[in-house]
Amino acid sequence: MTSPFDPTDFPEPTLIPVNGVELEVFEAGRQNAGRPIVLCHGWPEHAFSWRHQVPALVAAGFHVIVPNQRGYGDSSRPAEVTAYDIDHLSGDLVALLDHYGYDDATFVGHDWGAMVVWGLTLLHPHRVNAVINLSLPYQERGEKPWIEFMEEVLGGDFYFVHFNRQPGVADAVLEENTLRFLRNMYRRNVPLGRPEPGMVMINLANAETPLGEPLMSDSELAVFVSAFEKSGFTGSINWYRNLDRNWRLLADVNPIIQQPALMIYGDRDAVQRSEKLTDFVPNVEVISLDCGHWIPQEKPEETNRAILKWLDHVVL
Repeated sequence: MTSPFDPTDFPEPTLIPVNGVELEVFEAGRQNAGRPIVLCHGWPEHAFSWRHQVPALVAAGFHVIVPNQRGYGDSSRPAEVTAYDIDHLSGDLVALLDHYGYDDATFVGHDWGAMVVWGLTLLHPHRVNAVINLSLPYQERGEKPWIEFMEEVLGGDFYFVHFNRQPGVADAVLEENTLRFLRNMYRRNVPLGRPEPGMVMINLANAETPLGEPLMSDSELAVFVSAFEKSGFTGSINWYRNLDRNWRLLADVNPIIQQPALMIYGDRDAVQRSEKLTDFVPNVEVISLDCGHWIPQEKPEETNRAILKWLDHVVL
């Protein structure tokens, strides 16, 4: 088991104005200017979820840039739901590259961060030189909007659908039970969404007895809890509320990603693997680690080795 991480060892944040908002950015390895790598967190996470990867990437010669994306931490939280669509989220990352003076960078995403990185690569391919995504594979656009399709297949209680059809309900429950929700959410080797994929998020907020081993120490967990107690959950959940809007925004975009890509799955993750990944990402390498959903935190050393080995052989 990995030793607990001292939160005081994480880089100090800077608020950077980009794309009409401010992003709270944690940066390390500026001495490695010219080799940027941007790490994009998932939901309900924080830039701190990459704490184990930052020092390894800096030591390997990268300028590591880790934003709290809009809706998270001390980054801006616009009131409009549509301010969290893929156009805005990818635009933030493009503007962040502009801020640092980079034409392109390697982008790494986990969970929802992976969705953003896939979308960024489709919308701004010239700004992405390589893709590394964890847990969430490329999502084929399909014939029906994503939430509409999920509602037909998984029902109205599936949390993606619930977030959209009952706005504000889950937000309030999670905000009333932030510590319990996050403590129950962050467990090792537990397939996210099982055994009750429908109301799983509200169930986690109300459950007295969580499943699995804690993912992090109390001091690590406190970083996430403090951030969400301050920000609330609405901004981050609004990412889900733009899925069908994103489906429409991507209608006329070339769906094929040509950049070299690394896809890392967790063997015990409930997120389904893509059977058509190479159809849309032809230059992808796929590996699996023996863990659940929180891959960078559950298997930090193995994740670092896999990323660095792959980067060592990729021509950027």
